[in-house]
Amino acid sequence: MESRGSVKPFVHFNAKQDAELLYKAMKGLGTDEDTILMLLTSRSNDQRQEIKAAYKKSHGKDLVKDLKSELGGKLEDLILALMAPPASYDANELHKAIKGAGTEDKVLIEILASRTPEEMREIIKAYKKDHGSKLEKDIMDDTSGHYQRMLVILLQATREEGVDEAAVEKDAQDLYSAGEKKVGTDEDKFVNILGNRSIEHLRKVFEAYKKVAGHDIEDSIKRECTGNLEKVLLAVAKCVKSVPAYFAESLGDSMSASVHSLGRRILDFLLRRKQVGMGTDDETLIRIMVSRSEVDMLDIRAHFQRKYRKSLHTTILEDTAGDYQKSLLYLCGGTD
Repeated sequence: MESRGSVKPFVHFNAKQDAELLYKAMKGLGTDEDTILMLLTSRSNDQRQEIKAAYKKSHGKDLVKDLKSELGGKLEDLILALMAPPASYDANELHKAIKGAGTEDKVLIEILASRTPEEMREIIKAYKKDHGSKLEKDIMDDTSGHYQRMLVILLQATREEGVDEAAVEKDAQDLYSAGEKKVGTDEDKFVNILGNRSIEHLRKVFEAYKKVAGHDIEDSIKRECTGNLEKVLLAVAKCVKSVPAYFAESLGDSMSASVHSLGRRILDFLLRRKQVGMGTDDETLIRIMVSRSEVDMLDIRAHFQRKYRKSLHTTILEDTAGDYQKSLLYLCGGTD
């Protein structure tokens, strides 16, 4: 299947040559940031790992450490993110989210709701190798209740396979009975069905649910659940329908002031109501641009354009600056 990423393996790749270009860009006084960002954003992650090895072999130095000492700010964050293998990068983001001051639930939800079973298994391995502890235990120590249970189910990455046609209507009816039809909510039913059924099966369940309830499953989740359980169930429902659409919306939220193109008074009102964020959430912006650049960035761009009537390229131009902006635009894959 053809990649829908904006970054593809560089055709005339030469790891040793690239390592030399990076060494010269950091040698002596000053740093040639342009060479660094242009080179690293136009190589695949596998190629970047080869450049790292070639750099070590030629110069006996750690490329990542040298980049860290030469760069600063958001550009440094983005370039270092590009240099990590995908599973290690995700594992590190999860570790920071759990072990930092408080829990960054947004990061846990985004990664666990969107990664494939194979990716999830690689992340679990990388987490143990890089951080010396089990991801499931760390998540359980830091969360509770139905939210914890949903995260652990997602972590298992053992969804059922295929579509059970006979169970589609029953699942839709069970979800309706667990929420809209009764006083109070049977959260267990939502967690079990959304956590364990196959993606293809859930798509059919959601179609059937709309006929039963008269509205989308997301509307019911918002009405029936609260807090982090609501957020994780919504993320799963959105990813079931379309992972690129989910990330397009997440990117929009990370640059909310720009995508909404709002007047100052309206923006102030929405900020007070916490319906848009303040400024740019660079951590989310970097995480999505880096992790999806070789996966589905072209589809994310298309969904972004449809949702916001504005290109991702233009929004990045309005919301960021300098070499950091240039790097994001390279990862975006040019103009729409």
